[in-house]
Amino acid sequence: MKNSITKRIIKISFILGIVLIISLLFSFAVGSVHISWHEILILIKNKLTGKPLEGMPDETIIFQIRIPRALLAVLVGASLSVAGVAFQGLLRNPLADPYIIGASAGAALGATLAMILGFKEGFLGIAPVTVMAFAGSIITIFVIYRLAVVESKIPVETFLLAGVVVGSFIWAVISFIVSIAGEKLSIIVLWLMGSLADRSDWIHLAAVFPFFLLGSIILFIYSHKLNILTLGEEQAAHLGINVERMKLVIIIAASLVTSAAVSVSGLIGFVGLMIPHIVRMITGADHRTLLPASALAGGIFLLLADNLSRSLLPWVSSFSSFSSLGEQEIPVGVITAIIGAPFFFYLLYKRRKK
Repeated sequence: MKNSITKRIIKISFILGIVLIISLLFSFAVGSVHISWHEILILIKNKLTGKPLEGMPDETIIFQIRIPRALLAVLVGASLSVAGVAFQGLLRNPLADPYIIGASAGAALGATLAMILGFKEGFLGIAPVTVMAFAGSIITIFVIYRLAVVESKIPVETFLLAGVVVGSFIWAVISFIVSIAGEKLSIIVLWLMGSLADRSDWIHLAAVFPFFLLGSIILFIYSHKLNILTLGEEQAAHLGINVERMKLVIIIAASLVTSAAVSVSGLIGFVGLMIPHIVRMITGADHRTLLPASALAGGIFLLLADNLSRSLLPWVSSFSSFSSLGEQEIPVGVITAIIGAPFFFYLLYKRRKK
């Protein structure tokens, strides 16, 4: 049985891995300056083998802008998808989303405060907005957790209610800050829309990766227990699982992953809702397969969405009447919302028919 599961994981991961590599190469080539795949492969080969890159003018574009941004898009998409799988399994609801825990609201408040107060100093070279967003997200999750605990237990309904109430209060505070933002309004709104436009560096990638790796490993270790939890909490407890401890571990791991992703990308919605659901329809509900497959699929989806976000307006600007749009790009959060909202309506319609 374990061998068949392992083979299935390897097979699905291999297929999605090939798609991811092709998507990355496509992403490296797309932009205001077109670079051929042949040149990209030569640049990467020379970089890996230590050969000199002089006389190759596209080196800076590839290694300092496009590769870190593409990899960050993959990492953020994978993070949101993994967290989505975890919360949907924990709450036993396919309509659950990582943002339901309030992590996004906390991150938005931290980032908004950093921008409105004009903080200049970050941490270890990481932008202050990112640091404040991560701190705000973690503090919010802690508050929600403390509100949700009842006699050392975490009732699912109470956890959800605490997340909604705290999130609503935080969004009210953000609305007030936005109303007095003045000249900083556009910067705040752009962050709230979700964008990777100013994250084209290796520092933000390094800031997210440890949390993604740690959280994903923990969630994969608990993947079999998540399968058992789908039978119900009482049944899981009868099978020897410490359900309350499991809830706490999954909440912490998934929250760390979500917080790290949101802190660098802003609010990118629907990825954690849509990707796990689509992958579940293809691979089945076994979390041992669902988690790695969703991570890869989420990375691919957000990478392609980011390519579209930075290419659509320049393409439109090629028509003379829209030439002023050539230097702009659409926030990737807008792209995921345009795709995700109809999918959410589809899920609601499907559930109504049952």
